[in-house]
Amino acid sequence: MTQIPAASSNGGASGDVPGMGRRQFMNLLTFGSVTGVALGALYPVVNYFIPPKAAGSGGGVTAKDELGNSVTATGWLATHKEGDRSLVQGLKGDPTYLLVEGGEAIGDYGINAICTHLGCVVPWNSGANKFICPCHGSQYDATGKVVRGPAPLSLALAHVSVENDNVFLSQWTETDFRTGEKAWWA
Repeated sequence: MTQIPAASSNGGASGDVPGMGRRQFMNLLTFGSVTGVALGALYPVVNYFIPPKAAGSGGGVTAKDELGNSVTATGWLATHKEGDRSLVQGLKGDPTYLLVEGGEAIGDYGINAICTHLGCVVPWNSGANKFICPCHGSQYDATGKVVRGPAPLSLALAHVSVENDNVFLSQWTETDFRTGEKAWWA
């Protein structure tokens, strides 16, 4: 007859630490898998609510063309001549005019194209040499200063800078050079 050794007081044989049971291992494996999948699914949701970081050293955003591609100074100047005012996607996604100045250079400021009356996009009228809102007839001069209402304020400005051939737009917080007053949009 064979004898079965008596169980020790710690629940295991001969003082060894008892191993993890199959059920505990499967529970741990299931919990880890479910947690990993849940965190992987939550990452894009949380990332959606975090604003993008600024791309330029001046705390600005990269200007984008109508197709969503980054605007480069050489590419822009190759297709836009002196005096041109064309739209790019600017700060907060607002349409912003880039100005091409003499000497094959992009201007150091951009003009936000959102009318200060009711929020329409204001097109550039090259024949009249001003911005004219199609909704209610507000007019702005070539720098975006309001010259005829009902718009109460001039168009907002943005700083334009070129770094490594990339065009960046950043918030304009200084005094409005057109009116000599504090920037209302800052």
